[in-house]
Amino acid sequence: MELRQLQHMVVLAEEQHFTRAAQRVNIVQSALSTSIRQLEAELEAALFVRSTRQVRLTAAGKVFLNKARIALAAVADARDAVAAVQGLRRGTLSIGAMQSLPAFLDLPALIEQFHARHPGIEVRLSQGGSSDLLALVRNGRLDLAFVPVSEPPEDVVTTMIACEALVVVCAPGHPLAGRVNLPMTELKAQPFVDFDLDWGTRKLVDRCFMEAGVERHIAFEVSDLETLLELVRRGLGIALLPEAVARSRRPALGIAELAGPELCWELVVAYAAAGSASLPTDEAPRAFLELLDDTRSV
Repeated sequence: MELRQLQHMVVLAEEQHFTRAAQRVNIVQSALSTSIRQLEAELEAALFVRSTRQVRLTAAGKVFLNKARIALAAVADARDAVAAVQGLRRGTLSIGAMQSLPAFLDLPALIEQFHARHPGIEVRLSQGGSSDLLALVRNGRLDLAFVPVSEPPEDVVTTMIACEALVVVCAPGHPLAGRVNLPMTELKAQPFVDFDLDWGTRKLVDRCFMEAGVERHIAFEVSDLETLLELVRRGLGIALLPEAVARSRRPALGIAELAGPELCWELVVAYAAAGSASLPTDEAPRAFLELLDDTRSV
């Protein structure tokens, strides 16, 4: 059974005449007759009583007419829904983000601008660790994710949002406060406050210390920036954070600059790869990325 057969049946029922119905659907009368006969054969029921002057519905035809109209209306509604999504009149946009983005990206302001442009798109936001967010991107549960990552999976595309040098943060009165060209070896005896294994700068810092051959003592592991900063402010440990985050908290925190090589923390926006396409195929995430580009270029 094909949609065109349903359309032919409805039009014939309305016109009650093969010639007029054929003209409405823009086919020859013989093709319309064939279409109706094939439909009746598939249903194993006569839908019309034919006469030389008029075509009338049978009892089965009256029942089928109502169902055909419902089916055609559902198809039309589905087409309208697809057109609305493609035109950014309806749909959803799912975004994932690590905590404490404001120093690099004002995500709430960006979402506000997107909503003003596309009020019919529902924006959903969730937070999590880098690995969890990337997994959600890969399985399609997130359209975009803002994460710190240096080696994304092969099936994920990333675009850099920020690149920040890491600096040491400590209590204002700490002996390290104000130091420059600080060797990493001098951090060996210091207690560290750091994020859980899948959060923030943790993977980058772990790798840098391993490559430098320096062991460090992690006294506290946390999953949010504010707790980390408060522990550091109270002198319970030091931490390595992106410079923009550190300087935004002065004078509550002291800062020390490391000697080379520079440790660079990268924030990226990640989305699932779509073959050779460099941008997401769906309209909503593409529009959000375009807005992000416009905002960064201002």
